[in-house]
Amino acid sequence: MEKEKVIEVKDLVKRFGAFVANDHLTFDVYKGDIFGFLGANGAGKTTAIRILCGLSRPTSGKVTVAGIDAGRPEEIKKRIGYMSQRFSLYEDLTVSENIELYGGIYGMTMKEIRPRREALLERLSFSHYSDMLIRSLPLGLRQKLAFAVAVFHDPEIVFLDEPTSGVDPITRRQFWEMIYETASRGITVFVTTHYMDEAEYCDRITIMNEGRIEALDTPAVLRKKYGTETIEELFVKIARPKTETA
Repeated sequence: MEKEKVIEVKDLVKRFGAFVANDHLTFDVYKGDIFGFLGANGAGKTTAIRILCGLSRPTSGKVTVAGIDAGRPEEIKKRIGYMSQRFSLYEDLTVSENIELYGGIYGMTMKEIRPRREALLERLSFSHYSDMLIRSLPLGLRQKLAFAVAVFHDPEIVFLDEPTSGVDPITRRQFWEMIYETASRGITVFVTTHYMDEAEYCDRITIMNEGRIEALDTPAVLRKKYGTETIEELFVKIARPKTETA
């Protein structure tokens, strides 16, 4: 049975003056998949994600997210979750206050928020942290809470921008367990990461270089195609500046 497409991108171009940040990107992402978006700094990842999240508009091309055209950003924002590389919760609010705030931002009523908040705190074993200020929590706990809040409203897609940056290996593993659980509920996870071992956990990955998509498939297929043993070797082979390969 054919999978349902939740993101469709066809010939996406984004220009800033004479500079082309995204050069005719074409790819699809499917419901419940974990999709890895890889590329060196400056490859064009952030620009593309901003378009997919409704924060920027393409110069040309066709982009639909959760069935919504990129020209309707406010509708897109209602159907997605987003977790930035930079910590996105309010440090001067408590854990519970942050959950309530974001629930309200996502359009939920307090009647909907309260039972979900309690269930979330229990699932994360965060109940004894509920009245603590965010700034007093270790980074790993804050990152896990930020992810939980990003999917609190059951979005169709959640965008994670380098979510495990700076956390310890144990927390990284726990974070990916949360990602798998989220995908098992049918929520599509669109993730960028600098950790190449994490790319192995994705259903499919794409590797960008200089604004273009250079590779797109499952990690296993791409390793075989390019004759590499690891995704890190594959990434270096594709993303290395062309002048170094001459």
